[in-house]
Amino acid sequence: MSAVLHETARPAARTETPDSWRAVPVLAVFETRQLFRSLPLLLGFAVYLAWIVWKGRDYADGNPALQDADRATQSVPLLIGLAVLLAVNQAVLRSRRRDTERHFAVLVMTPLRRTLAHLLSVVPVALLTAVCVAAQYGWQALKPGALGHGSPGELLVGPLTVLLFGAGGVLAARLLPSVFAAPLVIVLFMFLLLLGSSVAGDAGWVRWLTPVVTENSSQVLPSGLIGRPAAWHALYLAALALSVALLAVLAGGGARAWSARVGLAGAVALTAVAVVAQGAGVSPQLTAARERATFHPEQVQTCVARDGSRYCAFPEWRGRTADWAAVVAEVRSLAGGTARTQPLVVRQRIDATYGLESDAGLLPSKQAGVVSVGTSWGGNRVPEFSAAVAGVLVAGGEKEAAELCDGRMVTVMWLALAWQSDPLDALRRVRLDDSVKGSAIVLAPTEPLSMTAGQTEVVRELLERPAAEVAPTVKAHWAELVSPKVTTARVAELTGVKGKFGADTCD
Repeated sequence: MSAVLHETARPAARTETPDSWRAVPVLAVFETRQLFRSLPLLLGFAVYLAWIVWKGRDYADGNPALQDADRATQSVPLLIGLAVLLAVNQAVLRSRRRDTERHFAVLVMTPLRRTLAHLLSVVPVALLTAVCVAAQYGWQALKPGALGHGSPGELLVGPLTVLLFGAGGVLAARLLPSVFAAPLVIVLFMFLLLLGSSVAGDAGWVRWLTPVVTENSSQVLPSGLIGRPAAWHALYLAALALSVALLAVLAGGGARAWSARVGLAGAVALTAVAVVAQGAGVSPQLTAARERATFHPEQVQTCVARDGSRYCAFPEWRGRTADWAAVVAEVRSLAGGTARTQPLVVRQRIDATYGLESDAGLLPSKQAGVVSVGTSWGGNRVPEFSAAVAGVLVAGGEKEAAELCDGRMVTVMWLALAWQSDPLDALRRVRLDDSVKGSAIVLAPTEPLSMTAGQTEVVRELLERPAAEVAPTVKAHWAELVSPKVTTARVAELTGVKGKFGADTCD
């Protein structure tokens, strides 16, 4: 009896060939097409584009400040980031779901190369996001009323967020090969985002660890006073995305590659540097500049003369002085007496003490003939500024106008609104309760004015008439209409408005 021994055949060892690495970009292109066919990403971009169109039409009433428009591009790309995280995670796990993982053992596409291909497939999504960001920002920058300067660092946040989330989806698939991993990562991210927002009051630097740091203010600040570490934050997101991508490479079979380990160490170090730099806080120089702009704006403003008045604005708003002058001219054209030629000083004022966290109202100027104007324009800001101009022409100053309780309030509101295309609509928009009946607070750049129900009734009836019909009467009785002793009933009598009106009171 003889036995024949046969040597068992062993699978040939894989060899590194140029063709094996050339397959990586080919697979990346294929996976990119699959990503753009995935339902989460299609829905995400559909919502993104619809939001850009809906928000961009009336953004900032057609007068955007680009230092705010750049930050407005950051929030919605978070949706794209979450969608790409889910989509790329499912793409990496496709072979496990379809039970084809064992077939890859006979191909040159090792787990490392497949991981690289999935990471590269996220780049076109980030580039498309960058195109959307550029379109959204460019739309605002091309509007005739646009001013200011945007920040490249702020504009990079959206695309970098998509890269970070995409790399996170690949890493989650390599560490936790389960279809439930990506939803859990999204829930964890939302929890950390809420946690970061809650502790930001005690440690403001913590909020800069999140991809998008939202800071909204009721006023627009000059770009040089914002003080956000936009460049450092963009570097932080880029370094963090690179760190996550290299971790995915190591988890996907590249643990023996020294270049990946060295690259990860460098990316983590760069991330740490960016974290420290973006959390350094406001410099003493910026604090001093904010205080100077708040308390001594005349030191940093440029003034121009128009029709006997001076208009003082921060450098980025110098082109808006013509709009202010047009409103002043309209109001003065309806006035009588010396008010028609009274010189005014229109000064732009802000509260920049705490940057974008400042939200305090402006106190009325104590100087006679000075009218305050903010950094926003268009929409309701126009009748508000017009009311401030009329108040100074009638009462002499902003402080005196804020204390009006008598019939002069009728004169102020008619001067402020009669020249507008739709005076009654302007009256509605300038009042806090959006009404044209009853007592109400009238908004202004500084402290608001107050209207009684009787004053509202007289103003409404005057605004229903053509301005050319009322103007001669106002000019003829101007001295009495601006007298501190005039009552609302007397103003109604002089202007031909019939009815009974209650006593004038600031209550």
